[in-house]
Amino acid sequence: MYDSGVQDLIDEFGKLPGVGPKSAQRIAFFIIQNAAYDPTKLSELLDTVREKVKFCHICGMISDSDTCGFCSDSKRNQALICVVEEAKDVLAIERTREFRGLYHVLGGAISPIDGIGPDDLRISELLSRLANSSVTEVIIATDPNLEGEATATYLSRLLHQPGLSVTRLASGLPVGGDLEYADEVTLGRAFEGRRSFS
Repeated sequence: MYDSGVQDLIDEFGKLPGVGPKSAQRIAFFIIQNAAYDPTKLSELLDTVREKVKFCHICGMISDSDTCGFCSDSKRNQALICVVEEAKDVLAIERTREFRGLYHVLGGAISPIDGIGPDDLRISELLSRLANSSVTEVIIATDPNLEGEATATYLSRLLHQPGLSVTRLASGLPVGGDLEYADEVTLGRAFEGRRSFS
């Protein structure tokens, strides 16, 4: 343990997702030991982001205004909605340049262990969007883990209605992966999602 101020700084960085104790310690010592680094800029940016960044009232994406750039882009396919768990998932999909429809950010996934149920997600907003639009397909792009699968199953049952196609992103083997290292679920999904070469 370090003196309380240093330890408090390490503990605070350790609260960030993906930052373990060693990384938190490295960040804290970088700030302490590097006189050229000015942490006031970071502090100002954090205050600005907290103050100005909003969530799009339509899809839930992070935005500087009430409506995000995706929802206000008339060139996007209004008949397709891709449902994701978090805003960061939108950016991952956009990097593929394969999807030109709209998005809906749930704000998480169903996780009874964590006390997160359907009412804690933006599912009612999704239903409202579908009732007032000409959407023909909803693509469920939740994470391929237990919570993501539970959310996808729940949504697929809830959204089952005439004229609306509900699909799920394919999952299976990663490019460059080896069969011997694939788990049974991943390999099973790869067999289920196989397609013809023609």
